[in-house]
Order: sequence, then C-alpha cells, then structure tokens
Amino acid sequence: MERSSDRPNFERGVDLLRRRGLWILPCFVLAAGAAYAYSKHQTIKYTATASLIFKSDQLTQQLAGLPTNITSAQAEQNGDAKLVQLGNTAATTAARLGQGLTDQKVSESLSVAQQGETDVIGESSVVDVSASVTSPALAAEIANTYAEQFVEGQQKANDLYFTAALATVNKQLAALSPKQRLAPSGVVLEERAQELKLLAALQYGSVQLSRRATTPTSPSSPKTLRNVLIGGVMGLLIGLGLVLLLEHLDPRVRDSEELERLYHTPLLGAVPESASLSQFKRDALALALPATEAEAFNMLLARLRSFHPHRDLRTILVTSAAPGEGTTTISLYLAIAAARSGSRTLLLDLDLRRRILASRLGIPVGPGLTDVLTDVASVEDVTRSIDLTASTRNGIVGPTLHVLAAGTEKSSSPVELIKTSTMERLLETTRSTYDLVIVDTPSPMAVSDVFPVLRLADGVVIVSRIGHDRKDMAERLREVLDRSGSPLLGVVANCVKSIGRGVPSRDYLDVRNPALDGVLSTDEQRSTTRT
Repeated sequence: MERSSDRPNFERGVDLLRRRGLWILPCFVLAAGAAYAYSKHQTIKYTATASLIFKSDQLTQQLAGLPTNITSAQAEQNGDAKLVQLGNTAATTAARLGQGLTDQKVSESLSVAQQGETDVIGESSVVDVSASVTSPALAAEIANTYAEQFVEGQQKANDLYFTAALATVNKQLAALSPKQRLAPSGVVLEERAQELKLLAALQYGSVQLSRRATTPTSPSSPKTLRNVLIGGVMGLLIGLGLVLLLEHLDPRVRDSEELERLYHTPLLGAVPESASLSQFKRDALALALPATEAEAFNMLLARLRSFHPHRDLRTILVTSAAPGEGTTTISLYLAIAAARSGSRTLLLDLDLRRRILASRLGIPVGPGLTDVLTDVASVEDVTRSIDLTASTRNGIVGPTLHVLAAGTEKSSSPVELIKTSTMERLLETTRSTYDLVIVDTPSPMAVSDVFPVLRLADGVVIVSRIGHDRKDMAERLREVLDRSGSPLLGVVANCVKSIGRGVPSRDYLDVRNPALDGVLSTDEQRSTTRT
C-alpha cells in the first residue's frame, strides 16, 4: 500500500496551494497595485550621462621626474570615481549654468559610477557622470558642464604642477657652476628642465571627456513596469509566507499524512465526503452504496486485517479525539462491509449518553445494552438482526448484521455500568459468538465511559474528520491510548474531499487491490464452513 507519508513534496505543495492558494492572489494584486500607484506618484525625471577617461601614462610621469603625478596619486588613494566628486566642481557648474541652480542642487542630481579599465593603451578607467532632473535638456547640460569643469580643473592642476616643478629645476640649475652643469648630474637637470617645458607646452592632462551627454528622449524614472514586476514578486512571496503561517497556526488536521504523524500509526483508509453516508436510514441499508463509498469500507476492512495478519481481531473499538468525527457512521458501514463479506458481525453501541444508533437505523425503542448491564435482559433477547438485502432469492438468506443498541434503561453514571464485571463477561461472550464485534464508542476526550473497555478490546481504530479534528486533541488522545496500553490498529480519514473532477483520493481509489480479494474469499470460506 502506498502510504500518504510517501507522497512527494511536490504533491504536498500542490495540496497546500489547493487549500489556501486563494490567499496568494490578493497579496499579489495588492502589492502590484501599490507598486503601480507609487510609480505614478513619483516625479518624472530624465537622466543624461557623460563619460570621462582617466589616463595612466607612466612614461610621461617619469619625464616629470616623479613616479606619479598629483592626479594619479589621488586616484590611487581615493579611486577615480571618488576623485570626480571631490573639490568645488558642483559650485563651478552651478555658476556656469545659472538657471537658479546651486551647488547643492547640482550635487543632488549627480551620480558618479566607475565602469572599470578600458582596452586602450594609456587609458586606465572610465567614469560615468550622470545627471537626473525633471528637464531632459537641463540633465544633459549639467552632466556635460560638470564633466568639462572637472577636466578643466584637472588641467589647471597639472599646469600648476609642471610650472612649480620647472621653477624648482631652474633654481637648482642656477645654483650650479658652469663646470657642475657639464657634469652628469647637471646634464640630467638640464634634460628634465627641457622635458617639463615640453609637457607644459603640450598641456598634458590625465583625464579627458570621452563622450558627451545627449538629451534623453524618455524618462529614466519612475520605471513603472519594473516596479510593478518587483511588487508582484514581493506580493507572491508575502502570500506564500502567509499561506505557510496560516498552515502552521491552523489547529485542524488537514490531510491523512498528518494523521499518521500525529498518531504514529498507518492510515487504514480514507472515506470520501458523501451525502449517502451523512444521512443513512434503515430502508437505505438494503441498497448498495455508491461504488466509491462501498469500496472505501471494503478496503478499510481488508487493510485492517492485512495490516495485522498475526492478531486475532475479534473486538474492535471505534473512537475519535472529539465528538462529531463520524465514529457512528464508520462503525456502521464497517460492520456492514464485514457482514457482507461473510463474517458474523455484531455492532455494539457503547454511546450510552446519546443513544442515536438505534434511531438512525430505524430500530424500535426497546431494551438494549443498559438493560443487559443492569441484569434486566439477556444479550440474546436484546440483539437485533438486520437483513442487508432487499429480498431473498431461491430461499437463500442474505447477509445479516446484528446490532446491540444502547437500550432504554437510563443511568446517572454510564461509566459505572460499563466498568462492571457484567460488561467484561458480555464482551467475552460476544467475542466467542461473533467473528467480529465493532464497538461504537464516544470520544475518551469528552467522556470517561470508554476507559473501562479500552483494555478489553483487541484493538482501537481512530476516526478523524479531515478539516475538523484538532491536532492538540489528537495528540492528547494518543497519549491516553499509550498510557492505557490499548493497541492502536490504525486511523481512518473521514470526509476526504475528491481530488480533481470526479477523481477520488488515492487512499480509497484502489478498487482492484488483490489483498481485498484474498481476505474476502477467506471470510466466505469461513462462512461456508460454519453453515
């Protein structure tokens, strides 16, 4: 059998999205809508970019008599992009352009980014100077003017450097005698002076404007499409997080896999959510259930026996963690499936407080279990036989279900009745008389009536209504059963919804299971032998 714990994570995720996926769509729509509204309220700006190339000419620097010039030293220390932002270039740009610009406005509109090294010999890096303002023409003017002012400032700095260096060399030459000037050291000074004069005449610069900014034709911000896409993705993530949070906080049991994990026991089967099962009457018993529902109980019976082949299961208690889980329905149709398979079956109603089994089966009000426990009647006198066929053919009697209802005798303390030695003798008698005794019990978490018979049964089957049973109640029931020493045979998932259109859950779809045929044929042989 394929247990639900073997389900791939993908299927579990699909099941989670099927149950809670509607939370994701509102989150996606709200986040994308918020991003769109935010974009529409942003100021439209245009961006223009000019590019600067910083040179690294080591030969020219050596001619100047130093390992590097001032510009290269600052670039090495701060980076070319940092160097562009130093000084008073923003102030000179504002003064040059006018139009009410200030150095602060120019600085706020600028962004400087270093693009890395170039492939041109003698050039080290490219720095982009971008200006973003509401006017496309002004954006281009700010970017170009700022770049030009920076280049001009660097050129002036280089000119001052060469002039100062030449003055220093000339001063050193003036201090030499004619003989010293002819010496090797004097000749070197003479050569350096000539080189500095040449560099000053060439107006050598370490940075140049490589690309002027053009007037942009479309806004650079806001990027509405990008913002909406980002907002949508964030909405999906928020929605998924909300789904996981709700799943974590939900106290209800959501699927059969969770049942197995909570009770530490295999899933015997799943019963589909069906109107045919929710309201049964005596007259309906003669009619066959729909195929899916009928096979669910046949499979439940087969798995109950095949999972425990070495145990003599005669008395089985059916209970739940809370009222309203469907124990009476499961007990009834499990007993019907056993009776139809050829087993002599007794359905015993141990719910002495509600006493609903007899009324739902259409059994007339009369003596029952309470009358037996108070020694008012015998088991044989109060047990009712229900023919499960609409009619008989050729004189052959069809399958019969025996029912021991709660009875009419009322007690102020049902638990006192149940824990008597009479109850223990009754179970021993029925165990020897019937092939299978199914005991419909109330929840041990609601009343204490069931505790005295827990140790007397061959096993306990737990019914859990999917989407109704609470995890904490299930854990408490498991602890109770562990302390009582009652063998837990398995768990039944009740009210399982269909998966897809007309496709039932995998837990009760296996209508051709060979294990079922083997078990049923064995029951038929036993029935034939008894006859």
